[in-house]
Amino acid sequence: MLCHHNSQILARILCCNNAGYFKGPGLTKILLSMRLSFRHVKEGFIHEATRPNATSVKAHNPRGNQKFQDLPAPSGQSPYHLSLDDILSSRELEKIKKDGSLSFHCVGDTGGVKNPAPQQLVALAMENKPASFFYHLGDVVYFYGEAKEYYPQFYEPYQYYKSPIFALAGNHDGDPLPGGSEKSLEAFVRNFCATSKDITPDAGEINRSPMIQPNVYWTLEAPYVTIIGLYTNVPEGGVVKKDQEDWFQKELESADKKKALIVALHHPVLSMDSQHSGSQRMLELLDNAFDKTGVIPDAVFTAHVHNYQRFTRTHKNNKKVPYIVAGAGGYWHLHWIQKSVKAMTVPGPIPDRDDVTLEKYCDDHHGFVLLQVTPEKLSGEYYIAPNPQDSWHRAESPERFDSFEVPLQKRR
Repeated sequence: MLCHHNSQILARILCCNNAGYFKGPGLTKILLSMRLSFRHVKEGFIHEATRPNATSVKAHNPRGNQKFQDLPAPSGQSPYHLSLDDILSSRELEKIKKDGSLSFHCVGDTGGVKNPAPQQLVALAMENKPASFFYHLGDVVYFYGEAKEYYPQFYEPYQYYKSPIFALAGNHDGDPLPGGSEKSLEAFVRNFCATSKDITPDAGEINRSPMIQPNVYWTLEAPYVTIIGLYTNVPEGGVVKKDQEDWFQKELESADKKKALIVALHHPVLSMDSQHSGSQRMLELLDNAFDKTGVIPDAVFTAHVHNYQRFTRTHKNNKKVPYIVAGAGGYWHLHWIQKSVKAMTVPGPIPDRDDVTLEKYCDDHHGFVLLQVTPEKLSGEYYIAPNPQDSWHRAESPERFDSFEVPLQKRR
């Protein structure tokens, strides 16, 4: 018989077919591409072997080794705000004010374990598109957030990146090594939530101070933009407990309405990849907060999936919000897009939701987002880095793959 997970997928696809999403042989192609698996083992064995297809959001099953980890104590005071004024030099701040704009990089899943070349190529490309800071979307190091991995996977690759680096923790940053002595997020806190600017032992010979974020979930206050960063923990699909959820809602309510508002988290809300898909829990977390506060951000940024995807979601008030997956920052294994998407016209509606359009995707190159914010608009560009077999000199002039723009005068 069909496993429970495949039955859910089949039911969803049939509903989409009844609603008229699939024309002609479309449904047949999708069902064939799914290769729905039958149980090959007796009840009680666990083997998840069906890739997501024709779905942007799913309810993830708990996995035995992906356990929720208690959060470390905050290193700063509630409500966990950090101002860019406390980090950048007065000269850089004056330049931002004079230019009337702020630019920053944004990507996740950078750790160059197994093969450091993709991460180094993205870092080189980012160096050649300067910005005021880098906002990391999580999975700084693989696979267990160990202190010994911070030098090869973080400090050494970014030794010539001149600007400050902020970070959210990803699932691999928070997943402790089984049988190891380090606690969950111990090394992350030392290197990103430090109480001192003294260089940590993890940096080796690299002269870069740690970041002084006040907590593993926190808000960055910057000229023209507020970024609310959530920590979605270790389990697949993410888990956020009530204390952080309450904090998130208060941050939405108190965010400066004169600035752009970005919500950032590691686990994706929407994704048409063939490895993870989007998270039903994260979708509900955000929608509940938006409904309760009446505040909808200008953009949502996520990672975890190792590719680039840009969706436009139309909310209840008809506000169109970009939902970005930017998780191709350097981890060697890129995640392909679902087979059903290859047959779609892009940009175009996705098969399982009537409020979402897939605008563009890239699953064969690593890259990064460069964002620019002014009082009038939020704009973004996605740049791809050369593949390791290509000439590395191409990283000196990275190729722009995508661009988008969000006017801010009608936000919230």
